Amino acid sequence: MATSRILIVEDDRRIRTSLRLALEDEGYDIAEAASGEEALEVFGSSPAEVVLIDLMLPGMDGFECCRQIRAVSDAPIVMVTARSDTRDVVAGLEAGADDYVTKPFVTKELCARIRALLRRSRPAGTLGVPIRCGELEILSEEGVVRRARQEVHLTRTEFRLLCELAENMGKVFSREQLLDKVWGYDYFGDGRLVDVHVRRLRTKIEADPAAPEHLLTVRGLGYKLVP
Repeated sequence: MATSRILIVEDDRRIRTSLRLALEDEGYDIAEAASGEEALEVFGSSPAEVVLIDLMLPGMDGFECCRQIRAVSDAPIVMVTARSDTRDVVAGLEAGADDYVTKPFVTKELCARIRALLRRSRPAGTLGVPIRCGELEILSEEGVVRRARQEVHLTRTEFRLLCELAENMGKVFSREQLLDKVWGYDYFGDGRLVDVHVRRLRTKIEADPAAPEHLLTVRGLGYKLVP
């Protein structure tokens, strides 16, 4: 079985070394970068399967590093922040991150999150039959989504979220249910992950994201997809 490669982007050498040793003990192949600029070089020459990015980096900050990696890859990205400030968390997720952890964090929890991210695979559809929702066409087995016949680029997490909702058309999912089904987090998830990804998904699949017709909020309950 191939070893998964993880890129750690952290300017504090002690934290970077501690993370590397902990993740190597879990059997991962580790690459390191002390800045956003170095991270882009490392990722460009040898892409990682998961990227951990500290928000407070010298020079290029973690948000911009995340945006640039996301522009060329759908590899899961975990933002690492010293604060649980809502604005930082949401900004990191809006930049394209799949998840976040707050310092100081428990290495065991971080490893559990990484395992959950790596376990995720694109869900298989029913006999390869496309799912249609308005102008949207979802080919689960092929990992393809089209809107008005034009292919839509989704991250791995956005794709899984859309497929989960589409294969249960009309069913309302709570944030907790979506965290479990899409992220694989049954006890340490954060509902903001769901909210931000729903918002990002709407910008890609809705004609007017501010007045969605298909990906709807059911007040007090959660989200659903309707034809």
